[in-house]
Amino acid sequence: MYSTCMFCAKPLGSNEVVETFPVGRRLAFDEARGRLWVVCRKCERWNLSPLEERWEAVEDCERLFRSTRVRVSSEHIGLARHPEGLELVRIGRPLRPEFAAWRYGDQFGRRRRRHILYGVGVGVLVGGVVVGGAAVGIGGALLAQSGAFWHQLIHARGSAKLRTDDGAEIKLSYEELLSTRIRPAEEEPGFKLELAKAKMWRKNKTWHEGDEARRFAAAILPKLNAFGGKRDTVRHAVGAIEAAGHPSQLIAALATSNRFNNKKGVPGYIIKMPGPTKLALEMSLHEEQERRALEGELWLLEEAWKDAEVVAAISDDLLLPEGAKDFVREHRAEGERREGGA
Repeated sequence: MYSTCMFCAKPLGSNEVVETFPVGRRLAFDEARGRLWVVCRKCERWNLSPLEERWEAVEDCERLFRSTRVRVSSEHIGLARHPEGLELVRIGRPLRPEFAAWRYGDQFGRRRRRHILYGVGVGVLVGGVVVGGAAVGIGGALLAQSGAFWHQLIHARGSAKLRTDDGAEIKLSYEELLSTRIRPAEEEPGFKLELAKAKMWRKNKTWHEGDEARRFAAAILPKLNAFGGKRDTVRHAVGAIEAAGHPSQLIAALATSNRFNNKKGVPGYIIKMPGPTKLALEMSLHEEQERRALEGELWLLEEAWKDAEVVAAISDDLLLPEGAKDFVREHRAEGERREGGA
């Protein structure tokens, strides 16, 4: 059982309500299909749980949902809030538009709100500096520093670290991610990605195929969709998948398209796609990953979750001052000796 989100590596939280599955503050479940997800409250992505941990937990979630008074339901989907704070999303047999609106609406909506708040924060900070600056020189210096700080913060959030099949690490800035291209490929998953790494005055371009392309695309799309989308934008994105007939067919259609060109007429740039199309591509990649897991490739899911655990552990260690682990280990051993002597 894993405790961190496989997408953003943030803690999923815990609950004391579902004894058989004490992970997460929002659980989504489909009793008919035996599926259980932990919804990350940070990035709003749905983390599919390992198969062996689902069945009893799904039954417990169904029982809790029915016994909870504070709930709202449509024909296919219900939301209930337990008195202890756990939220339960019950999936019946929804049509894709309704299910996708619940599944992705929060995620893209929260991204949009977060970026709006960043913009407001910049405005408040700059306004405070201009109004409260005692001297024009000092105010100008602070203004420049604050602008540079926010520029670095926003672009750092948009950067990506990718790991190739042979273990090499590729670090891409937000500007470099804008050069990502998608083109057709004969082998699974039916597309390949071109990445462009800036090197001096030119770009070092590399192609990536197979599972590597799938992983890279799934990591890059949330960065390019960082501004999320309104409810209507999500609805149009779902409509695009419906029109294509299946997520994999949408991905194939976008990869083979000769649209989304740069100034030189080169096609396939993801950043050139309309907002709803980029969101639809991200949704399709996510659903294709989950489909493969549900068809027996759960080891891929577990490996992704383990990677998230490793990233979370590394992130936690970065926040500790040097020597903190040795200090804790030393004093823990000393405490155990004292308890033994007593």
